[in-house]
Amino acid sequence: MKKMRIGALLAALTLLSGCGSNTAPSEESAPSGTETSAADPAATEPADTTEPAAETADVPEIDGYDLLWHDEFDGSSLDESIWNYEPHEPGWTNEELQEYTTSTDNVFLRDGKLVIKAIKSEKDGSDYYTSGKVTAQNKKDFTYGKVVASAKVPAGKGLWPAIWMMPQDEQHYGQWPKCGEIDIMEVLGSRLETAYGTLHYGEPHAEQQGTYVLDNGTFADDFHEFSVEWEPGEMRWYIDGNLYHTVNDWFTAVEGEDDKPYPAPFDQPFFVQMNLAVGGTWPGNPDASTDFDKAEFEVDYVRVYQKPEYDTNVTKPEKNYREALEDGNFIYNGDFSEKEDLTDDVNWKFLLFEGGKGAAEIRDNMMVITTENEGTVDYSVQLVQPEMPMIKGKKYRVTFDAWADEERDIIVCVSAPNAGWIRYLQDTTLTVSKEQKTYTYDFEMKDKDDPLGRLEFNLGHKGSTATVYLTNVRLEEIQ
Repeated sequence: MKKMRIGALLAALTLLSGCGSNTAPSEESAPSGTETSAADPAATEPADTTEPAAETADVPEIDGYDLLWHDEFDGSSLDESIWNYEPHEPGWTNEELQEYTTSTDNVFLRDGKLVIKAIKSEKDGSDYYTSGKVTAQNKKDFTYGKVVASAKVPAGKGLWPAIWMMPQDEQHYGQWPKCGEIDIMEVLGSRLETAYGTLHYGEPHAEQQGTYVLDNGTFADDFHEFSVEWEPGEMRWYIDGNLYHTVNDWFTAVEGEDDKPYPAPFDQPFFVQMNLAVGGTWPGNPDASTDFDKAEFEVDYVRVYQKPEYDTNVTKPEKNYREALEDGNFIYNGDFSEKEDLTDDVNWKFLLFEGGKGAAEIRDNMMVITTENEGTVDYSVQLVQPEMPMIKGKKYRVTFDAWADEERDIIVCVSAPNAGWIRYLQDTTLTVSKEQKTYTYDFEMKDKDDPLGRLEFNLGHKGSTATVYLTNVRLEEIQ
């Protein structure tokens, strides 16, 4: 059984640059790139990567792990033996507004914490934003381990703090997303009760995202501990010790070619980085309510642990595809004769985002979606059924009956949450009236096989809060 000695890997590292792209869940960016072959990292002698005992005395031990490196931010300035400042111009990625600087106004230590501060000023008569980004690239790169960080995020629309990881050598498998990205923590300043942990990979760009919602309070109220366990065949995300997301079925490839051997691209050295973005395609831009006097992302510590060895003889799990019902329908409706709150339905999921407010229930053999606030985006009020099996080359048909209390628009689509949110059935706007009508849409699946397609009905941001009724919903293979 093949195993990798971690010290041997660290001794073999070549100091090369990595890519930088922090991509929002709904973004479909997939830059092109090149690839290089991987060398066997276990071919060299182990290197001593342990910290001196005096520096680790106050850092808790974790059973089965050794402490690889850490920073408690107890000094008077950023430890540049661990961290690099990474300056970038505004708009460098994701249409973000900030300039990342090397200024100690944007990155500094205070009271045993790293502070990354976003600052709003004026330049050429317009609002101008600066902020900070630090990386451990070429200084503390590692392959496999457990990253633990304690952080407190700022509140405010348009603020986007993140703790994440990128590969030391971007060209090992090719430019983002082929190179891979591990997002340990992201929180939006306008959704402070929710944190996200995400894995990006591919090409085509794919992602798997987990969310953790606090029962009480927000991530801006106090420090919380965010961690990821990265192993050859699995990654696990935790918040305050609670497991909330597990991924074990990633891939990478040059589009049109076979996948690289699993577990690529997550079998190479990565590094930790932290930043506070302002604006961008995911959080949107700040507004008058955003208080930049308090726009501080605070990090209490970063600790990286590693097991003495890892079994690299791993196999990618087989994909499980939902079976159609006896009548050929892939939609599982359950018993529509019983009244039920769709919030708790095991098949249909009712979701609210970005100011959306409403409810959904099963009543009289139909789904009833009521809206109190339409929100600011199409998916602010959303009814979905996941786990739709999409097979490349197959043709599918979506049919349903729909009507409303008054004429209004809704959007239907079949999306790919784990494949960069591409659309298998494109977003299609239809106008429903008071009269029940049957709608039919055919499409051909032209992308990689996907067991996790998703049928969506989006009712947000359409200028109406009229109640919508749906029944006889079907998704079936027609060829």
